[in-house]
Parts: sequence; C-alpha cells; structure tokens
Amino acid sequence: MNRDIWERVALIRAGWVTGAPWTPRASWTPQAEAAEAAMPAASEPVSRAVKPLWREFLNLAVKIAAIALVAVLIFTFAYGFQRNTDPDMAPRILDGDLVLFYRLDKTYTVGDLLLLEFQGKRQVRRVIAKAGDTVDITEDGLMVNGALQQERDIYQQTRRYEDGISFPLIVEEGKVFVLGDARDNATDSRVYGPVDEKDTLGKVITVIRRRNL
Repeated sequence: MNRDIWERVALIRAGWVTGAPWTPRASWTPQAEAAEAAMPAASEPVSRAVKPLWREFLNLAVKIAAIALVAVLIFTFAYGFQRNTDPDMAPRILDGDLVLFYRLDKTYTVGDLLLLEFQGKRQVRRVIAKAGDTVDITEDGLMVNGALQQERDIYQQTRRYEDGISFPLIVEEGKVFVLGDARDNATDSRVYGPVDEKDTLGKVITVIRRRNL
C-alpha cells in the first residue's frame, strides 16, 4: 500500500496525474520514481536556442548587400542619373538640375525629352519631329509638315544656323529631329542633323531642381 502511495506522489510531481481515476502500476521501483521526479513538468516552458549576436549582424549585412546590389543593377541597366551642365534647355532644365532617365525606352514621341551625347558631352534635347516628318525653318519660324509650330514655354525664335545643316529636310526612318529649348545658341539638330534613336541614352522621365536638393 505504501508503494502505491509513493507512486501516486511521484506522478503528481511529474504532472502526469489529472482528475481521471488512477490505478497503481504493477511494476514500481525506487529507480523509476527517481527518473520520474527528474522529468520536467508538462507546464514548464521549453527554452529556445538564442542566436549569437554576430549571426544577427551577419544576416543584416547580407540583406543590406543584396539591396545595394539590386540598386546598382537597376541604375546600371535600367535607369540613370545625369547632372545637367548645359544651359541650352532653359528654362525647362537649368544648370545643376538632376535628370533621371530610362535607358530601356527609346521609342519617342514629339515633345519627349531625351538624353544624348555629342562630342563627348551629354545633353538633354526635345523631340520636334519623327521619321517621315518634313522639317523646315523659315523667316516665320519652325515648320513641321508645312505647319508653323506654336510651342509652349519656348521664348526665343527658332532660326537657322549659317554653318548648320540645310533645310527643308525629311527625317529618316529610326531617327528624330531634336532642338534645345533655348533656341538662340543651342547645339542641336540644326548643327548635327537628325539623331539615330538607338544612339540616344534614354528618355528623360523626371527633373529634380537644384534648389530642391
């Protein structure tokens, strides 16, 4: 009987006894009681392994490196920034403004801004005419397909250059005719003619003003 009582006590301590009826086990030894007493109670929480601090820093460094790599790839192959140092697009783009352009889109429409390189210098220019359009510059101003162009935010008269190309001209396939917004002295298609679309650097998608930086 005493063995049954001790067995009952051991089970209570181990947390194995509930309100259900209890029956003593046929085999009982002091060694079994000691093993049962050493077992943790069911209600005790199980401790979780804590990661070393150096591993947490390593994981953070890997994440930062991955984000930086993605950013480098995006701004190497898809997007680009260019600080404007050319006054020929004033007042739309001023000296010191930051230009964001998209390298993968070289399908232009009239009015788009694009980035190109001429004689080792990058410049932003506005698309005036596309393939198949006839461009002429007369005493009245800029003519495209026989129509005088009324351009918004252009405050200077569009004139030919004495040492520039001849007009009228028809824009060839795959090319665009571009002008700077500051028409008096801009280096544009009046100097180097229509530009091959595939030779451009990309389409300008936004301009960040220098005063906002």
